[in-house]
Amino acid sequence: MNDLDYAFFQRKVLDLTGIDLSSYKSDQMRRRLNALATRSGARNLFEYYRIISRDPAKRQEFRDFVTINVSEFFRIPEKFEYLRQYVLPELLRERRRLNVWSAGCSNGAEPYSLAIILDQLAPTGDWRILATDIDTTILQRARCGVYASCDVRNLDKHTLAKYFVPAGEQVRVIDRIKSRVQFKMHDLLRDEYQRDFDLIVCRHVIIYFTEVAKDCILRKFNDSLRPGGVLFVGGTEMLKRPGDLGYNCLAVSFYVKPRANSSVAASCRGGTISGGDNCGCRLGGPAR
Repeated sequence: MNDLDYAFFQRKVLDLTGIDLSSYKSDQMRRRLNALATRSGARNLFEYYRIISRDPAKRQEFRDFVTINVSEFFRIPEKFEYLRQYVLPELLRERRRLNVWSAGCSNGAEPYSLAIILDQLAPTGDWRILATDIDTTILQRARCGVYASCDVRNLDKHTLAKYFVPAGEQVRVIDRIKSRVQFKMHDLLRDEYQRDFDLIVCRHVIIYFTEVAKDCILRKFNDSLRPGGVLFVGGTEMLKRPGDLGYNCLAVSFYVKPRANSSVAASCRGGTISGGDNCGCRLGGPAR
């Protein structure tokens, strides 16, 4: 399929599903789509489009495939431990009401992981978590909060017993934690962003986008963070030039929106969340 044919396929898919394939890395996406089309019995992407336009189940399979609905609780545990030990305690000290956004939340494991940590740190605190994804089907699964054993493999027995109840051969998040998370459909490429977040978590999502789309999303995240707020991304999504996008490097995978009156020297001496440059400044612990 040549570039013109693929551009036509992109437009048809955008009209059908609302997913803008032009914002994803082209070569990578085309290879993945051709493999998916072959598995679906189509000889090319035109035939595959006809399949997904007529078959709702295949259309949902396409959505799941493109939006990478893979997650688990405390994915890469050491990152969440850094969040627990250094980032969230500092944010909780700074503000009475904490606003957190889990963007591209998939099946809900990530925002529920955040809620568990916040419940441990501030069980009676005034905090909320907004969890968004482009896929309405996966959001419904997230609201149910039911997970297989492989999804909770990073949890110790105490945490599992405290925050989950049996649901047949699976487990379900307790209502107290579920009530702290608001799930909402949101397209990072097309929809408006809310403001005044203390923490934005977006991991293993923007890696699939083009550099132009990625920079656009990161700038919008910066606008959505309050000064001193933190962005937490995946290990393969580290910002090459965070200063150009309005961030200072806090630790590996963690970036802070600097305050208007902060300085590199002051923040490095204090080791606070007020920001530092790309200098390896920490919140009192190692960058993991």
